[in-house]
Amino acid sequence: MNYRVIDPEKYYRGDVYRRFTKDCRCSVSMTARVDVTALAVVSGQQGRRFYVNFLYLLCRALNSRDDYKMGYLWETDTLICYDEINPTQYVFHEDTETCTPVYTHWCEDYERFYAAALADLEREKTERAGKFDGAGHPNWFDASFLPWISYDALHVELPDGYLFYAPIVNWGKYREENGRLMMPVTLRLNHAVADGYLIARFFGLLQDEIDAFCSGSIRTALRPDA
Repeated sequence: MNYRVIDPEKYYRGDVYRRFTKDCRCSVSMTARVDVTALAVVSGQQGRRFYVNFLYLLCRALNSRDDYKMGYLWETDTLICYDEINPTQYVFHEDTETCTPVYTHWCEDYERFYAAALADLEREKTERAGKFDGAGHPNWFDASFLPWISYDALHVELPDGYLFYAPIVNWGKYREENGRLMMPVTLRLNHAVADGYLIARFFGLLQDEIDAFCSGSIRTALRPDA
């Protein structure tokens, strides 16, 4: 885990940062529908899981811009930016109707990430050893799939006084709309480090990653399983 310290006085969002850490602590949450038509087709052609492919592209989008990798060290009141952030996945257990977290390390190499994320998921299904450990995983973000519903809006609320800067991402079941498969995706960020533009920009970056993956621009995307 590496990061660099950000001087609030030199931070390009400095004035906004001061306002939303001192005067008006709050979060911003936005839901948009993402076109995953091609991703569903490509995943089927690969014989690979749509979910893990989407998780890979989600991580690429969030790691592509520093604004989504911000952190806060409350012990020293320090603003930081991580070199990279990793996904906290969740496994749902049908028998108990509960979830356990799965900490997967981000890797830009598609083959390595896909294999690691899938192995982490399968292991947790049987071991059920996952425990919430935010202190031990400071540069992890929540990535939670809601397969039971294709929703229109979702709000994740945190206490306004708590300066938590990691993204929280949820997505639901995709559905057909005008011949396309559209999937609801929700991003929550602290307003101190993000505004409406940066959240909207995330959805554009995510769609770009999906389109590039499906067109083969990410070279490893269409490699068959060994």
